[in-house]
Amino acid sequence: MKNTPVDYQTAKRVIDSYGLADFGKATIREVVAISSQLEKETGTEFIHMEMGVPGLKASLVGVEAEIEALKGGIASVYPNINGADVLKKEASRFIRAFLDVSIAPEGCVPVTGSMQGTFTSFLTACQCDEKRDTILFIDPGFPVQKQQIVVMGYKYASFDVYEYRGEKLRQVLEHYLGKGNIAAMIYSNPNNPAWFCLTDQELQIIGEMATKYDTIVIEDLAYFAMDFRKDLGKPFQPPYQSTVAHYTDNYVLQISGSKAFSYAGQRIGVTAISDKLYHRPFSGLIKRYGGGTFGTVYIHRILYALSSGTSHSAQYALAAMFKAASDGTYDFVSETKEYGRRAKKLKEIFLRHGFRIVYDLDLDMPIADGFYFTIAYPGMDGGELMKELIYYGISAISLSTTGSRQEGLRACTSFIKENQYQLLDERLLLFHSNHPL
Repeated sequence: MKNTPVDYQTAKRVIDSYGLADFGKATIREVVAISSQLEKETGTEFIHMEMGVPGLKASLVGVEAEIEALKGGIASVYPNINGADVLKKEASRFIRAFLDVSIAPEGCVPVTGSMQGTFTSFLTACQCDEKRDTILFIDPGFPVQKQQIVVMGYKYASFDVYEYRGEKLRQVLEHYLGKGNIAAMIYSNPNNPAWFCLTDQELQIIGEMATKYDTIVIEDLAYFAMDFRKDLGKPFQPPYQSTVAHYTDNYVLQISGSKAFSYAGQRIGVTAISDKLYHRPFSGLIKRYGGGTFGTVYIHRILYALSSGTSHSAQYALAAMFKAASDGTYDFVSETKEYGRRAKKLKEIFLRHGFRIVYDLDLDMPIADGFYFTIAYPGMDGGELMKELIYYGISAISLSTTGSRQEGLRACTSFIKENQYQLLDERLLLFHSNHPL
């Protein structure tokens, strides 16, 4: 290897020091650590595309509300495990405004980010029925959610939904749900990492299968209203963010403050449990806890044991952001459209230098521009490409860690700085020169 922006021997030494038998299976945090260490040792600026961290300023609406709450003395008071009344009320209203779905405030539960929301949802779902100990991942998806299952000691199954779009989705769900061991299924919409969006027809199929096989759907809305092909930013007006909640009562929604409001640092989100599921008792929960319903066990048994509540002041921040969005005084979607603009520029640069977009179509439509996109280079698998780009000061993660069956990388737009478009163009020109097609 020669003529690379990052010194080859230094990069090789740092990569080897992590003892990774298969670099393609490196976690997001390991890739961050390697790229950050190389950045310090070599003084070479890295183009960080590995970690899905918001790259916009936190919502001022939330910051000001949280400051006021702290000044009012809220930090000295334990939060109610059910959540602050104001947040529960505004979460319910926000869901009505942007999803056109009615969920009672009692089922809108603050969590320490959607990571805790999914962890608690997995635990609760897998305790409802002793025969159901497996979570079905409609992949590709967020790698750490599978790690959560491993930590809990439960099982998971998965399939790459890109191969089963449209009506074909029904057949593959019949195959998995018909076995009788699936406690819940999970997906993100828009999808992390591929950024395709499940259609209403596909969500209806998921909902119908969930009802038929009495399976819970966990819908991860981390990238809320970020299908920028539609105008999803007008409260109480169509079009609305698509959701499975229109097609089944067996659902749990994860709504995060991290990406939509750039409020990731305060670890705040809401788990929204359908009214019917919230009040439903399950034999497994009665046997384990002596009583309770899905919702009450979720809150008073499992969530209470995990964290004893969510940051009190952050709840007031999220309540204020929900309220301003629902009132129409805070257009959070217009702000997040910046990610779409970045993706468009970045894709053009990669395509110019011989790369291709892996997940390029959303059924018969071009994939949306947004928080993530996927890339591949002819003749290289995902692990090889990820490692090779490190030598060019570009860091991303392999699609294999997301449950994808495709070869390539996930690239995130959030950390891209204005000066880095030209830098990326120069480095990929050199990459292409060193790896001619």
